[in-house]
Amino acid sequence: MSFTYEYPRPAVTVDIILVTKDSIPKVLFIERKHSPYEGTWAFPGGFLDMDEDLETAALRELKEETHIQNIQIKQLKSYGAVDRDPRGRTVSIVFYAFVEDELNAQAGDDADKAKWFGLDEIPNLAFDHELILKEFKEALLNT
Repeated sequence: MSFTYEYPRPAVTVDIILVTKDSIPKVLFIERKHSPYEGTWAFPGGFLDMDEDLETAALRELKEETHIQNIQIKQLKSYGAVDRDPRGRTVSIVFYAFVEDELNAQAGDDADKAKWFGLDEIPNLAFDHELILKEFKEALLNT
């Protein structure tokens, strides 16, 4: 299927926030394998394929980058600041899930590492993921 439009279109991505239910919750991040932000931590995520819906894309990216699967996710919010991705105009739909314990995450695909971080030890994050985490905490963790 091929389309030609007069107007440019943004790319669509998905990001996934996994958080434990611990007294000090832990959040899963991946260390990016590729530019931009190579070597920087980020939420698992990636680009939407043309033949999949948003939730399917989020679950696929989570599995590809962390080997985690079979979880229920909910949509949080979309982020579309003009300069959020140096590769070009990108809109991200963010999903989240609360999990009982740290799930066994193993880096794959575009991730060099996958690691759980306590909310009191968050590393520098790629893209606008610090803003996303801040808004997630305000909305769902009451912090």
